[in-house]
Order: sequence, then structure tokens, then C-alpha cells
Amino acid sequence: MVFKEFLFKGRKLDELKRMSIAELSLILPSDARRKIKRLTDAEKKLMDKIQNAKKPVKTHNRSMLILPFMVGKIISIHDGHQYQPVIITEEMIGRKFGEYALTRRRVMHSAPGIGATKSSSSLSVK
Repeated sequence: MVFKEFLFKGRKLDELKRMSIAELSLILPSDARRKIKRLTDAEKKLMDKIQNAKKPVKTHNRSMLILPFMVGKIISIHDGHQYQPVIITEEMIGRKFGEYALTRRRVMHSAPGIGATKSSSSLSVK
């Protein structure tokens, strides 16, 4: 089986990792380019923490941009209830953490309550 080599805008992953943030911002989409220009102190701290981490890093920062040096790392992203571990892959570069930790779950109902419909009066109360 032949695996296709990953390219982001015609560049290999190791080329992307060697680029500076300024060079990388030139090939990213416009929303990511604007995000890189306006990185907060908390996001810069998180970037340092991810680069030096051996274990998965936990974060509430869902708006953080996924950069090439994060590929292969495990990041636990808070979804409002718990932390969801996400393995960063090459295809995620330029996207945001929040896209991979969904905040809403599917609603599943069991049976209608008493009085919900005319036929529900015939259901057992147990």
C-alpha cells in the first residue's frame, strides 16, 4: 500500500516546522494569519508549554491555532464539561483547537412522559 506524502500548500511537514511564525503566516489562510498577528500572552505561554511537554497538555484555550510543531502531540481540550484528548495530525494545521472538541452532545430521549400524548396514558408508570 502506498501512502501519499502530506503537503500543505506545496510544502512538506519538515519544511513547515523549520519556518518562522512570520513565514508561516504568509501561507496560512487569512483568519489564521490574523490570529498569528494577535497572539495573546496566554497563547504564547501555551505554545511554549506544548513545545516542551512530554505528557498531554490540558487547555481551555479553544481558539488557539494549530501550528506545525504541534503535530504528533496529544492535547486535552476542554469542551465545557471535561477534557477531550486530541492527537494533532498534519491535516489539522491552520485550524483551531475548538473544532476538534465538540461542546454539544446528541440528545437522546427514552420514552414520552405521562401526559405527553393521548396514548401515553396507557403506558405503565414504572
